[in-house]
Amino acid sequence: MCGRFALLAKRDLARDYLDLAELDDLPERYNIAPTQPILVVVAGERQQPGSNLPERRAMLVRWGFMPGWVKDPRDFPLLINARAETAIGKASFRAAMRHRRILVPASGFFEWRRPEGKGAKAQAYWIRPKKGEILAFAGLMETWSSADGSEVDTGAILTTAANNDIARIHDRMPVVIRREDFSRWLDCKTQEPRDVTDLMTPIDDGFFEAIPVSDKVGKVANMGPDILEPVEERAEEAPAEKKKGAEARPSSDQLSLF
Repeated sequence: MCGRFALLAKRDLARDYLDLAELDDLPERYNIAPTQPILVVVAGERQQPGSNLPERRAMLVRWGFMPGWVKDPRDFPLLINARAETAIGKASFRAAMRHRRILVPASGFFEWRRPEGKGAKAQAYWIRPKKGEILAFAGLMETWSSADGSEVDTGAILTTAANNDIARIHDRMPVVIRREDFSRWLDCKTQEPRDVTDLMTPIDDGFFEAIPVSDKVGKVANMGPDILEPVEERAEEAPAEKKKGAEARPSSDQLSLF
């Protein structure tokens, strides 16, 4: 799962990395949370023959995917992530997988390791590339229209099984699209979902490094660079002893991200 991420890259670096013709000012965002606007990249209109201008454009969408067929958003769950293994066939994401694949620029993401045992405190990690200041997650976009005609652009980040580096922290991680695969991922005209399934796999071991940080990131109000300050990693606690004749059960806080 990916429930928090950051985007700290300077505008020029992000524009060049994403191959964008234009990009507005890019403020540093240390703690991007669900329902907030996120920067995404979509395939743009094709330029005139012979033009060297990029075909991609950047826009803002609400982080929380809303299928077009939803009548009342209050009756629909907040979809911040989509499982790569099932997105092609799932009703909520099927159309977006075919027609509206996007890139979500990031500098890294946050995840929590939740130890076994009642009352054990979760350890937060800032997970970033070992090389480079920016990467792009695979995402999906949908424009939701209300009964009064107003429209909201919404998006979700695709996740996959964690690689060996991240598995000790969490069993899921965002799908990372490599720069050389940007065009293929965004091309929804000639590349059907089945043609890009090879891109929705865990990134190679060694790509990320995980830095233990404080639990400040769990609070949306904390938006400063101090949330990235390293802390001493909490020791992994041994699972709680099973009572004779009964199995140890996970505490309720292990069932959700926050």
